[in-house]
Amino acid sequence: MKITAAITPDQGKDFVLDEIELAEPKANEVLVKIVASGVCHTDAVARDAAIAPLPAVLGHEGAGIVERIGDNVTQFKPGDHVVLSFAHCGHCRNCLTGHPTVCETFNDLNFGGVHDDHTHRLSQDGRPLSTFFGQSSFATYAIAHERNIVKVDEDVDLALLGPLGCGIQTGAGTVLNKLQPPFGSSIAIYGTGAVGLSAIMAAKIVGCKNIIAVDVHENRLELAKELGATHSLNGKEVDVVKEIKAITHGGTEFAIDTTGVPPVVRQSLQALRPLGISAIVGVTPEMTIDVHNDIMAEGKTMLGVIEGDAIPQIFIPQLVDYYKRGLFPFDKLVKFFDFNEINEAFSASKSGEVIKPILRIQ
Repeated sequence: MKITAAITPDQGKDFVLDEIELAEPKANEVLVKIVASGVCHTDAVARDAAIAPLPAVLGHEGAGIVERIGDNVTQFKPGDHVVLSFAHCGHCRNCLTGHPTVCETFNDLNFGGVHDDHTHRLSQDGRPLSTFFGQSSFATYAIAHERNIVKVDEDVDLALLGPLGCGIQTGAGTVLNKLQPPFGSSIAIYGTGAVGLSAIMAAKIVGCKNIIAVDVHENRLELAKELGATHSLNGKEVDVVKEIKAITHGGTEFAIDTTGVPPVVRQSLQALRPLGISAIVGVTPEMTIDVHNDIMAEGKTMLGVIEGDAIPQIFIPQLVDYYKRGLFPFDKLVKFFDFNEINEAFSASKSGEVIKPILRIQ
């Protein structure tokens, strides 16, 4: 079928809206009419650093309505409201033990450009186009394996829900699924974009005593306090480590770095109290850490977390429920753009003007 998609033609190039071909869904696959798709930092990295084969149709925070199903699909039917999330194999040891975010073939399935049968679903003028995260939701329609898809309540604005499939799931899940801070504990969140602010809202849900937001943008720090941060620190103006140790009388038990900036990653370790844990969720380049002083000497832990260690089919409905109950107001992060404004949406996100752009596609 013919669809409209935002094509990434080459590394660093602007998106181009054009007509392409989408194949029919195969066994265990679902055809989804995309209503909206969130814009995520990972899409920008894929475009600018070519971490997936190009040309491609990016987009991995899709939300839409099931249009058709392939053979063997039993969990979905036409008309279902769904959120699309990351691809995973479903049968490796990590998937089977409840950790699909570290699927043994995660990189191949999400960044390899093809579906799990090693074939393409997208093409233009007979030339294959790469798929992203098993969905390619910057398009009017997408095909995804039923493992990628989560059914959601129809009484919530579907256009709002796409970012739950990646960025918002990552921040909230790192708190609720991985770190699981106990009531009354302290946590510092470094970077208050969509991922960091989602972590702050989750920390408020579990009752952290000190929720410290660290950023260099005052407007984001103000929103962080509105969403649950008990303290905010501007990294350009204060000694962050010194201030955190003063606030917490020795350091936080937990930290999350969403920035991927090496000096900030080190701050997240240095501001921990002994036995503290820092979770790194931002894409981080090679960096030097004083392992003895920053980790070993005080029994600290530094760990990486992908997609909030979430099982999307369980976790995304939980987040929707928190939202409906007024506990997780992630709609405050969002600004909507029309599909043909995709390049403007990316520019607004990169500049920090908008925290979480969402493209209205249909």
